[in-house]
Amino acid sequence: MTQQSIDEHYMARCIQIAANGLGTTYPNPFVGSVIVHNNQIIGEGFTSEYGGPHAEVNAINAVKNPELLKESTLYVTLEPCSHHGKTPPCADLIIKNEIPKVVIGTLDPFAKVNGQGYLRLLKNGVDVTLGILEKECLELNKRFITFHQKKRPYIILKWAQTEDGYMGRDDVQLWITNQYTKQLVHKWRTEEQAILVGKNTSLIDNPQLNSRLWTGHNPVRIAIDKNLAIPRSFHLFDQSQPTIIFNSLEHVVEENLSLIQLDFTQKILPQVMQYLYENSIQSLIVEGGSDTIQHFIDVNLWDEARILSSDTIWNEGILAPRLRGTRIAKHRFLNDELNIFENRIEPEEP
Repeated sequence: MTQQSIDEHYMARCIQIAANGLGTTYPNPFVGSVIVHNNQIIGEGFTSEYGGPHAEVNAINAVKNPELLKESTLYVTLEPCSHHGKTPPCADLIIKNEIPKVVIGTLDPFAKVNGQGYLRLLKNGVDVTLGILEKECLELNKRFITFHQKKRPYIILKWAQTEDGYMGRDDVQLWITNQYTKQLVHKWRTEEQAILVGKNTSLIDNPQLNSRLWTGHNPVRIAIDKNLAIPRSFHLFDQSQPTIIFNSLEHVVEENLSLIQLDFTQKILPQVMQYLYENSIQSLIVEGGSDTIQHFIDVNLWDEARILSSDTIWNEGILAPRLRGTRIAKHRFLNDELNIFENRIEPEEP
């Protein structure tokens, strides 16, 4: 095997274990790290929940004989941090343990790092290789990277539709997909930081927008309700999880409920994106309704779309949104089909 293929082999393992942190590390990225001595992994780790140790720290702490670190290579999907945050700099820990070689998937776009960790390692005599499986490492942290580069959350559009292209009725809530895809949707909610619906979906469905069918974190609930028409008795106001209601009438911030007043005479989505960026919301599922999702599509403000289709025929109802994107995956769950699309057109100003 060439050194390139060896590095790619261990970086692939880093990517694999990094996924264990999805949904738990916000606002930090989720990162994977392995330590290799004589072609054997002697330690590995992924990012702990926010405030806990980073991947490199967990990998180093997993090594039973610390003396071996002086003869080892540390692999990590994202550039080691070089600043003091909730934890000390990982670059300093690597230097302190005299690890002679570090292989990095991609640089960190966060302004306080962004090449500084890489340079610190080089200046202290560490042999650094950069860009191994870079594309895959960028994909791994697409939420974190989108947030820092585009100053907004990574946006996932999600809806379910019938075989003939309807997603709802005007006056009643009807399930379209089966119990397995419903559970999958709740799993997705644990992986993203926030979930958004419009006023009409809130009035018709009275949604809880939690992850009760899957173990994990509940997302921050967000609704756009210009005139505060959603009754205070509805789930969105139960304060069971952090909730933001964007409106034109009130500005009240409580522990688990924030009524955020926006200027509805101006474009709303730029104001929403600005607020979410300023409050460190890195990923957002837009779950309904049709008009709300279509508005995101029309201004080209989306990164990924997950469309669940059943074999049900309605013949009438609320038409599902329409988008043009690049399909990157297709899966079946009994009679349901999941198609995942990626937006490869650079968004214009909404």
